Amino acid sequence: MKSLWLDRESHFASDALPDQKHWDTIVVGAGITGMVAALLLSRSGQRVVVFEARSLGAVTTGNTTGKLSLLQGGALSALRSQYSLKVVQAYVEANKTGQAWLTQYMEQQGVPFQRRTAVTFATTDDGGQRLRKEAAVARDAGLDVHFSRDTGLPFPVVEALELEDQAQLHPMEVLDALAKDIRGHGGVIVERVQVQNVGSGQPMEVSTRKGTFTADAVVVATGTPILDRGLYFAKLEPNRSYAAALRPPAGTTVPQGMYLSIDSPTRSQRTHPTPEGELLLVGGYGHTGGRAASPQQHLDSLLGWAQEHYPGSEVTHTWSAQDYQATNLMPFFGKLPRGHGRIFFATGYNKWGLSNGVAAALSLTSDLLGGQSDWASVIHHRVTSPQGALQAVRLNASVAKRMVEDRAKVRNNPEITDETRPPEGMGVVGLYQGEPAAVSTVDGKVCRVSASCAHLGGLLSWNDAEKSWDCPLHGSRFTPEGKYLEGPATHHLQKTVGKKKKD
Repeated sequence: MKSLWLDRESHFASDALPDQKHWDTIVVGAGITGMVAALLLSRSGQRVVVFEARSLGAVTTGNTTGKLSLLQGGALSALRSQYSLKVVQAYVEANKTGQAWLTQYMEQQGVPFQRRTAVTFATTDDGGQRLRKEAAVARDAGLDVHFSRDTGLPFPVVEALELEDQAQLHPMEVLDALAKDIRGHGGVIVERVQVQNVGSGQPMEVSTRKGTFTADAVVVATGTPILDRGLYFAKLEPNRSYAAALRPPAGTTVPQGMYLSIDSPTRSQRTHPTPEGELLLVGGYGHTGGRAASPQQHLDSLLGWAQEHYPGSEVTHTWSAQDYQATNLMPFFGKLPRGHGRIFFATGYNKWGLSNGVAAALSLTSDLLGGQSDWASVIHHRVTSPQGALQAVRLNASVAKRMVEDRAKVRNNPEITDETRPPEGMGVVGLYQGEPAAVSTVDGKVCRVSASCAHLGGLLSWNDAEKSWDCPLHGSRFTPEGKYLEGPATHHLQKTVGKKKKD
């Protein structure tokens, strides 16, 4: 699958691996957070290089639905259940700052975007009650929200909450502008360079698959931190959700707001203008990463919902994205523990990365260059509630339980042999010479790799939608050949032995 945003003729070409070995700051990850941070630092006169393991925007940013909104489903009332109003207000202020910076930047750079009304809607009475709670917290936090029952949606809605003057955008056009701007200020952006470790000395050694570099500071902007310092992988839950672009039949009226359901399963909707006409973008039907029996069924359910309400629409693109929710619901950003104040990171945007990601970049670079905003200070000094701490315990208990159960189940799976060949598009896990192995068939090619995740050894599961191996513990993902795609892992999967061992 390839997103609407990534399915295009790219205007970006990677810089060559630099001969220069020392940099003021090395940024790890070329998504929205890394690219905004790199721009701000290069503008300040720093020598900056961005290392991206895959390609520009390849992970979450290039697979978003492109909503830049302060109305975020039930996010604010969920935060209020754990924090004081002051902390919730700081979260809103952070998102306002990120949104304002990005919209102003797009206006200055001539990047097209559309102003839209954001709408969170309920289709059940329980959803309506949750929506009223969200409205109360949103107003207390300074947002000018109002209720409406006339959403224009082609299905019954119990109640809807609206916030005007939000924005929708093409994320890759934003990254293209940032890349050009970074280079204009002397920055370097290198794709397909995977950072595997960062040392603790000064200057810090940054180890990659293509050599070692040094830097005075490092910004880790990789969705979930690739460094295990601080054990943030244990404080985050990976969530995978699905999206599709459809071309409605001629004459179909599609409402122009940015819509999101507060009921489960989550359903998202917006439009996107193209030279060939307006597209309908839908999203949702998420699940914990690596834990769905069939991710394809989640995508099929999304497409079924879209076809039910917009019959005859032609599917042009389908894709999915992985986001990370903090157990205490608040994004993490700042100085990474045991980084001597020189390693910075950001994570846990919980599907609202366009505003949170920019806000995090603004805060990180402010810290690095010698300042800090009021809202960042409040967020940094928040106290995790008992509810948030309990959720962390529950998450890690479920991870430990899953690991034990999977290891027990694999012993009962059919044995993997040299002749094992799953059906096209499928993958199976079993024991090969006593060790967990994963075998898949994609485009007629059979691949066999270790079924143990390269992060902490979780037993991988097959993703029949993306044709990938996904870890149900912390969300690392790999190609059928075992190459790293995303998550906290920093290595590819091990290859299993090609032939049986001799006695």
